[in-house]
Amino acid sequence: MTQNLTNTQVLLNEYIRQESAENQQYAREDDFFEFFAASQVLKEYDLSAEEVDAGICDAAHDGGCDSMYIFADGMLLNDDVSLEQFKRGVSIDFYIIQAKNTASFGEAPLQNWKTTCSNLLDMDKSIATFSDRYNQKVRSSFELFKNVQIALVRKSPKINIHFCYITKGVDIHPNVNAQAEELRVSVQQICPNSAVDVAFVGAGKLWELVNRVVNNEFQLTLSESPITSSTSKVFVGLVKLSDYYRFMINDNQELIRHIFEANVRDYQGRVAVNKDIQDSLETPNEENFWWLNNGTTIIASDVRVAVGRTLIINDPEIVNGLQTSTEIYNYFKNHPEQLDIDMREILVRIIVPESEDSRDRIIFATNNQTPIQKSSLRATDIIHRQIEMYFKSRGLYYDRRKNYYKNNGKTGEQIVSLPFLSQCLISVLLQSPNDARARPSTLLADDMRYDVLYRPEQNLDVFYNIAITGKRMELLLKRCGNYSITQISDIRFYVLYLVFSKVIGKAAPTPQDIFSLSLEAITDEIILETAAEVYGVYLSLGGTDKVAKGSELIAALQKDFE
Repeated sequence: MTQNLTNTQVLLNEYIRQESAENQQYAREDDFFEFFAASQVLKEYDLSAEEVDAGICDAAHDGGCDSMYIFADGMLLNDDVSLEQFKRGVSIDFYIIQAKNTASFGEAPLQNWKTTCSNLLDMDKSIATFSDRYNQKVRSSFELFKNVQIALVRKSPKINIHFCYITKGVDIHPNVNAQAEELRVSVQQICPNSAVDVAFVGAGKLWELVNRVVNNEFQLTLSESPITSSTSKVFVGLVKLSDYYRFMINDNQELIRHIFEANVRDYQGRVAVNKDIQDSLETPNEENFWWLNNGTTIIASDVRVAVGRTLIINDPEIVNGLQTSTEIYNYFKNHPEQLDIDMREILVRIIVPESEDSRDRIIFATNNQTPIQKSSLRATDIIHRQIEMYFKSRGLYYDRRKNYYKNNGKTGEQIVSLPFLSQCLISVLLQSPNDARARPSTLLADDMRYDVLYRPEQNLDVFYNIAITGKRMELLLKRCGNYSITQISDIRFYVLYLVFSKVIGKAAPTPQDIFSLSLEAITDEIILETAAEVYGVYLSLGGTDKVAKGSELIAALQKDFE
């Protein structure tokens, strides 16, 4: 008997069907649903499509874990992220997601989770002993979670484990609820110092998430009327620390990280400057806070005065003042009783830049007044703006501002992120796909490499030819069905390197070679044949992420050119 669907289920089915048809990166709707479900439940973290993809596990031997993500104070973690930056009391959130493109909830996923967590969460058990039972991605994610806890143990981290069971269902059977409670209790016993929750995300909640637009309109209440400019949209004023704190947090009292994306310096933890800021917050004296602090700078797409002293700020980006902002957030998070009684203020500047050039100059200037590595200011370099403009004229969108084009309706296959381009360039021009795989978060921090890859005089076709081939290669590997998500992640930059080397006929292609190359010479057949070759060598060496991150694979592939 056919199940009668609710209006919400009908609309959700049609929405997913249309989204899946438009997103060409997934051959099957069920595979797209895993990506879609994770994107929705983690919406507050404002992840890019690449970041969501990176958390998806292989279908076989996943122990009920379709995707997994670990955050520290809202920052997505991977093996390449330094944990030294986090301070005492850091919040660690581990999301384990099961997404089934069905209209009901069952007991099996919860039972699988109980077994998987019993095996892989126990600190006394070696994850390596379960290599035959769980795939590489699952083992690596649990290993990372264990390593993060160990590395941060002296900082008294707050551990939160979230199980998210996502379907298009409506009702939850009592037996399923009972299984969820057994899971929660079981994991709580394994990790007694953790908070554990099990969430059922059905059609109603999923549809609500789909229709929830990431907030781009913020309110900021000033202490007094601001100083304004008659020639441009600039507001300067004092803001109570408590009102500034409320401006920075979401409904869950968490820091809204995406409004700091333009601030190129990440939070530096317990460095001297931050300790001074913290001390001035913790020990109030006769000086107002803004007398002792330079304040913050916010750029926005628009600002208007609402009622009284409240400003409505569209698309705010805190481009200077991350350290100060984070310390203010930490202060009120630890002392919520102070929110209604602390009368100190901070100086805030809000600017609506008249152009992209102006925006980038503001970011550069406000982040260049104190010592900072030049590598941290990469996205504001002229070459990246030129790449963005050139790509756009040819149907690609260079996302040097994270998620800018995603939020403007562009699909994943059209978007090239700044990290992805750097990984492609290092793979092809520096013949280092192993570094591209192993160190995605720190590639741009190497000044010597950066200066070689992003020379101001570099022909823009070099960037485009490599980027468009990289995107095309990813799409082919996903849609051919021969490789798991983890295997694609391991081999993709090797495939890209070898494709260019084969077509050009040399082990070390030069920018001139790339510029002179006709893209028509790179056929789908060549890409798929090269992928099969790389995959074979990868498997012969062990077929693990350690192989992909090491030097043996690239050395083996280059032997044919000797």
